[in-house]
Amino acid sequence: MTALKTLAASVALAAFSLTACSEAQPDGRTQFERETDRAKGSDTAPVTIIEYASVACGGCAQFHEMGMPAIDQYVESGDVRYVFREMITGNPNIAVAGFMLANCAPEEDYFEVIDILFEQQRALFTALQQGRAQAQFQTIAHSAGFSDEDYRACVTDSANLEAVQAANERAAEDGIISTPTFIINGVTIEPGTASGVDGQVYLANGDPLIDEQGAIPFSYERETFERIILYFKARAEGRSPSGEDGGAG
Repeated sequence: MTALKTLAASVALAAFSLTACSEAQPDGRTQFERETDRAKGSDTAPVTIIEYASVACGGCAQFHEMGMPAIDQYVESGDVRYVFREMITGNPNIAVAGFMLANCAPEEDYFEVIDILFEQQRALFTALQQGRAQAQFQTIAHSAGFSDEDYRACVTDSANLEAVQAANERAAEDGIISTPTFIINGVTIEPGTASGVDGQVYLANGDPLIDEQGAIPFSYERETFERIILYFKARAEGRSPSGEDGGAG
């Protein structure tokens, strides 16, 4: 722990090139958002979390089961603004059809449909193998309040398909190569290893995220994302996440 504390002090001022609060823009979004983004939470929250994800990505489903409750908790408290960006990874048929369905839902129900798709991901994979994926999607659509007519209109809408493809292309242009990928207050965090730290941890610009407990391990667990949120909140407020003197830079 002593080594980690020393490392924390050394990176406290230089871990990131960008540290900023999520200031609200005139259109009600934060400085890290685009006009087409789907988001929830206060636009003045100190932490903006952008997730690139696919409803056909197993790791994304794991995160939404384990880590998403932490984000929802801090969205409710006003500390987090959560932004979801669609990307086609995993089975493209499931990803595209899933996003098309979510995009047809009323704006306020978009995240509810995304949640259902993650919860039903295994069932969708099984249905696809058995040749009944369309029936499974219809079941999901019914649970989200779609009629059969609404569902058919949704999945045959060429403009809807083009929007899903455009979102995927934008993600690729952003340099995203896998899902889930997280950008927090403008900083991409990713798993990796660092000198003096055991196992995989979350890194930003090659430096580990270090709080009072030490380096934050790579996982999708709720406790891990609570630590990540508090880490970035401390930085946004000008405090050292590690508890060391000297501020966060």
